[in-house]
Amino acid sequence: MSLKCGIVGLPNVGKSTLFNALSDAGAEAANFPFCTIDPNVGVVPVPDERLDHLHELVESKQKIPTSVEFVDIAGLVKGASEGKGKGNAFLSHIREVDLIVHVVRCFDDPNVIHVEGDVDPKRDIRIIEDELILKDLETVEKKVENLKRDAKGGDKKVLHNLEVVQQLKEHLEVGNAARTFEVDPEDRQIFRELFLLSDKPVLFACNVSEDDLDSGNEWVDEVKEVAAEFEDEVVTFCAKIEAEIAELDEDEKQAFLEELGVESAGLDRLIKAAYEELGLITYFTAGPKETRAWTIRRGTKAPQAAGVIHSDFEKGFIRAETVSYATYAELGSEKAVKDAGKMRQEGKDYVVQDGDVMLFRFNV
Repeated sequence: MSLKCGIVGLPNVGKSTLFNALSDAGAEAANFPFCTIDPNVGVVPVPDERLDHLHELVESKQKIPTSVEFVDIAGLVKGASEGKGKGNAFLSHIREVDLIVHVVRCFDDPNVIHVEGDVDPKRDIRIIEDELILKDLETVEKKVENLKRDAKGGDKKVLHNLEVVQQLKEHLEVGNAARTFEVDPEDRQIFRELFLLSDKPVLFACNVSEDDLDSGNEWVDEVKEVAAEFEDEVVTFCAKIEAEIAELDEDEKQAFLEELGVESAGLDRLIKAAYEELGLITYFTAGPKETRAWTIRRGTKAPQAAGVIHSDFEKGFIRAETVSYATYAELGSEKAVKDAGKMRQEGKDYVVQDGDVMLFRFNV
């Protein structure tokens, strides 16, 4: 499975600069609103030192990382839900993503125009959230009207669905996001099909100056306060630095990061936080032809994990020969793992763990 993230935020907060650093798709970055008219899409390999090491140990012909798809969605403004600033088109692109990466401006620069006049992260976050909620309210109101028409027949299930959606409508009307609507899981399915914008998980990305990259600042603290309410992840990055890092080779990149006093690039931290937010993990397959990383949801059982590779693997699943990456790395080879009796035979009920190295046995 490929993770799809939508990068959103007000104009001139650093979205397109970040996107350019994340991919080679070449979104234009300029100092005025709406420079990105259509969404730009970039597929970025997920950096994983474990995959790199496995590839070296196995000496595979190919190394294939898992990937993240980033969609750069043009800056939203007040009134986007009503179509202002190409808002309707931009909002529709958000429906298609798994995770919203909300870029928030946490730096002060008189040379970079702020569409609202000054830096105020809480206000900026609220503007974007309000537009998502208003668009959702429009969608839910249409659903209520449709259910009212269908409920005239007296069907109990339809009447129940109508009650749930009306409660959701009231929840949105007072400015609450759909994801904070408390309802039984089975009732949540009633409006899942609406793909509500404010129901999507959010990762906040704070764009700071180079001086604040290591320590953060009071604006980052404000974003963390907002994120804490929803238990959302927060990543601090400097878009200008990410753009510089993107131009470097691996050795130069590491030296540059050490000079800055940070352990990893913003991309690495962004992807890690995205995985945490969505409950995703990685397992590996390794052989002479290729060493490959695969993304699954935490809690996935072995047959379903095999199905990510091919549906036939899941249908004909027999067992999974499994060893943790840590054990494989320690012993150095598949033969050494087997000789040490560390290769486990896992069945259909095995829950795959992050970092598992797996070989699936199946019937065709």
